[in-house]
Amino acid sequence: MNFSTLEPGTATERKLLVDRERTISFLGEDLRIYATPRLVDDIEQTCLDYLLTFLDEGENTVGAAVDIRHVGATLLGMSVSVVATVTRIEGRSVTFNIEVRDDVELVATAAHTRVVVNVAKLRSRVLAKAEAAAAGEVEDGVLSPSQFAASR
Repeated sequence: MNFSTLEPGTATERKLLVDRERTISFLGEDLRIYATPRLVDDIEQTCLDYLLTFLDEGENTVGAAVDIRHVGATLLGMSVSVVATVTRIEGRSVTFNIEVRDDVELVATAAHTRVVVNVAKLRSRVLAKAEAAAAGEVEDGVLSPSQFAASR
């Protein structure tokens, strides 16, 4: 992790087109608008791509928190701009303030936190958890504290 040039106030921008896959379908064809889950995915991807430029080999980031206000309906075929500004860096955790705008208005604001992880260590923990679950070492669907600690 090389955050020597990453500081609060630095920002990145991603522009994209709201295609059919990014829209809701349950309100009918005439109301195909940007779906909130896809908006969250686009926000996370924007922040992930930005942070990857600061990471060492074997590192990546995972989302830890998203607080979003989806306030505008963006129509199928419109373009949006996702601007992510770093607001806080605490150890391996980076928090962004997000603004999403379409061609007409503000679409969303959000705060998003990502945590830098060592991919090999994360893979090891996840595999240990999967093995415990497969072996039936889970009581009521939950690892015991000792099993969870051993997987870390």
